Amino acid sequence: MAHVADKDPVSGVDTTGHEWDGIKELDNPLPRWWLWVFYACVVWSIGYWIVMPSWPLVSSYTKGVIGFSQRENLIEEIAAAKADQAQWLDRIKTASVEEIRADPQLLEFAMAGGRSAFAVNCSQCHGQGAAGSKGYPNLNDDAWLWGGTPEQILFTITHGIRNADDPDARWSEMPKFGKDGLLDAKQIGDVVEHVLALSGQDHDAARAEAGKAVFVEQCVACHGDDGKGNIELGAPNLTDSIWLYGGDRAAVTESVVNARFGIMPAWGLKLDEATLKQLAVYVHALGGGQ
Repeated sequence: MAHVADKDPVSGVDTTGHEWDGIKELDNPLPRWWLWVFYACVVWSIGYWIVMPSWPLVSSYTKGVIGFSQRENLIEEIAAAKADQAQWLDRIKTASVEEIRADPQLLEFAMAGGRSAFAVNCSQCHGQGAAGSKGYPNLNDDAWLWGGTPEQILFTITHGIRNADDPDARWSEMPKFGKDGLLDAKQIGDVVEHVLALSGQDHDAARAEAGKAVFVEQCVACHGDDGKGNIELGAPNLTDSIWLYGGDRAAVTESVVNARFGIMPAWGLKLDEATLKQLAVYVHALGGGQ
């Protein structure tokens, strides 16, 4: 049986007939200001539907009286921005990296473009701050396997390292001295101690001396008599404290036994010439360029 509305004895206001846990709902009218705002919103919405694009259709939408389109506005803004950038990009395409660096305005534009391209294409491996990680070089220091001049950096970015896609890719391959049986366990242990000695780390002096002969026979062709490497071959300097894969005894042993074979894409196959040059300028300016 439906509840019969009555008056609230305290306020004298009719109730709606709804009651919860002994609490009755009063039938107070809505505030007049609220009703006027509501009616105004209804009128506004009708006007908006007429004037502005609003209702979705099967494959389109109602265009409205003024035909406004935020998407078309955005397309026009992007086109205008590209047109404004085109003059700078054309200059970058025809200029050398050194000429870009010598022109303050062109350099500013290239740095901005290079920073953006680095974030999209390079930061996944080298890190957002370009500090790298194990197996991925730190681009902020001054250790460059293939040289750190602007032109050398541009070549490396363009052609990559040890990839099968570009015949001009930087290429070097360290022998797997242990895996391929080129050295026995003792010889590997000795030469590792010699490398630790070259880099000023704690080592077994007797074994390091024995490893020197192995180093001369097997390693100096790439790393040099003094162990300072050769950028023409991509052979790292073994006398500093910069190690791409780690420089402790275990990491050096792993490198000698199984070698390392890091690969970098040939970005020249993916990016345009202007973007490559902007990247080269940006990377060189990080602080470690030569």
